[in-house]
Amino acid sequence: MTATAETTNAAVRGKERGASAPLRPWPRRTAVRGTEAREAMHAYALEMRNITKTFPGVKALDHVNLKVRKGEIHALCGENGAGKSTLMKVLSGFYPAGSYEGEIVIHGEVRRFQGIKDAERAGIAIIHQELALVQGMSVAENLFLGSEPARYGIIDEPRLYAEARRWLDLVGLSDVSPNTPVAQLGIGQQQLVEIAKALAKRADILILDEPTAALTESEVERLLRLLEDLRAKGVTCIYISHKLNEVFRLADTITVLRDGKTVGTYPAAELDENRVIALMVGRELTERFPRVARHPGDVVLSVRHFSVYDPHNPRKRVIDNVSFTVRKGEIVGIAGLMGAGRTELVSSLFGAFPGRTEGEVVVEGTRVRIASPRDAIAAGLALVPEDRKQLGLVLGMDVKANISMANLQRLSRYGVINENEEIRAAETSVRELRIKAASLETPVGALSGGNQQKVVLGKWLLAKPKVLLLDEPTRGIDVGAKYELYTLMNELVRHGVAIVMVSSELPEILGMSDRILVMREGRIVATFNREDATQENIMLAATGGVGA
Repeated sequence: MTATAETTNAAVRGKERGASAPLRPWPRRTAVRGTEAREAMHAYALEMRNITKTFPGVKALDHVNLKVRKGEIHALCGENGAGKSTLMKVLSGFYPAGSYEGEIVIHGEVRRFQGIKDAERAGIAIIHQELALVQGMSVAENLFLGSEPARYGIIDEPRLYAEARRWLDLVGLSDVSPNTPVAQLGIGQQQLVEIAKALAKRADILILDEPTAALTESEVERLLRLLEDLRAKGVTCIYISHKLNEVFRLADTITVLRDGKTVGTYPAAELDENRVIALMVGRELTERFPRVARHPGDVVLSVRHFSVYDPHNPRKRVIDNVSFTVRKGEIVGIAGLMGAGRTELVSSLFGAFPGRTEGEVVVEGTRVRIASPRDAIAAGLALVPEDRKQLGLVLGMDVKANISMANLQRLSRYGVINENEEIRAAETSVRELRIKAASLETPVGALSGGNQQKVVLGKWLLAKPKVLLLDEPTRGIDVGAKYELYTLMNELVRHGVAIVMVSSELPEILGMSDRILVMREGRIVATFNREDATQENIMLAATGGVGA
């Protein structure tokens, strides 16, 4: 295969930068792909040559090469831990020149960034999955934070808000006032504000790291259309995502990293999802969702007329009269649009939602009262939350402590932790779940997303739950880690564990569930057996469409 893909660029942006410079729209160009594009494109916006980055005991990047053409969307794919984030931190100045080997070339000029500001002055902006906006400040103040237009040393507010208005219009936020506090915006709107903030700094190389992870379907569509429009204006984008459908919709070119090395760079038109996955994991995956024959047993969890009230509005039900059962050795998937009540349902079953509850929860024939996670654990329930970093882990603590924290009573005697037992339990989890960590003392915050998720699972599997509640269990992890998680789920149900899985990815719901519950507005509106479920009838039920 060829080494790069090329697209057309009709104009190169000027070198003038800084928030005080007048607004200059990008020249229009026609987005072209394939042979015509390769002939028309004549220069690279970015080259990273033989980048090598070493941490104590670990070579994170090993002579990585990346070439990105002007005005293209270049996807960077790889498993968690492949080196994508480290490479982008080198490019964005987070790791300064001298802390790595190799060269960075921007528009034909070798650059040595000593910090993030240097990279921004060179036209590079990175937009992280965790947004870096000041919630209490206005949109306009966030757009120009640290580079406010000023006259005689005083911020020029009329100009600040006028410039903000123009950048907001550019990214499709015409309905948002520059005076609006960022905290009042939805996550999708905040993501677009981040892009406007980058463009306001005159960035012409945008790095987007998992930008759609927390967005609704409509917000994802809006963002993808914006990126397509920016490409048409000549902006260069590096797009990092585990969602390969997005990659193939947007990307002109795909570079794959594996184990800190460049596997290759290919025109997107020459690849498909299966080929990209094989390049990422180093082997062909014969099936994305490993299925095994299941024989569900007796009902282990019964939820009857269960309602949950909004903690801020005690009269409003966020879960309304829900009833369902789960059997031993069964996976029940819960589908629905964002805001349907899926997370509120599983978190309240675990005692982790602050709203008042009504109804019955029965575990193995015994009615249980769950007012806190402690009650849920005692009843045999475990929850892997949607936000593993905030709710599932203590990032500053090590692997051993995170795995043992929900099981200290079992690992203690007379109130004193048996450290040998704690180490043995953690070593067993690391071995069985194949958690990649330098040692048990490695801080969990230093692990990749997939390995962090395995630590959360290890914590709860040590508790030997009867019912495992999984809320978006594969969000933000790569296809290889997903496959390992699916295999683990199969192993758990084989041993009689009942699993309730919330997922926004319909292929995942269809591929792993024995039964599927569809939620809308806090209610279960449809139930499908695996054989009867399709993406179409699930979406009809979720949206209240015709035939639902």
